[in-house]
Amino acid sequence: MRLTEFWSRMEDHLGATYATSFAHDHVITELDGLTVDQALEAGLETKVVWRAVVSALNLPASAR
Repeated sequence: MRLTEFWSRMEDHLGATYATSFAHDHVITELDGLTVDQALEAGLETKVVWRAVVSALNLPASAR
């Protein structure tokens, strides 16, 4: 998954403003206690980060 697609999905599900805030502030256990921003900066694959977001927000399986 490209980074642009990742952010598009974040904005689709959370809205542009909250997507940015969530990515910066919300620690996700499945990402070893990193935020989305930290995980992406550390080089984790976007699809891995997206799946963690889907799980953390209890989004429907179709969001994967």
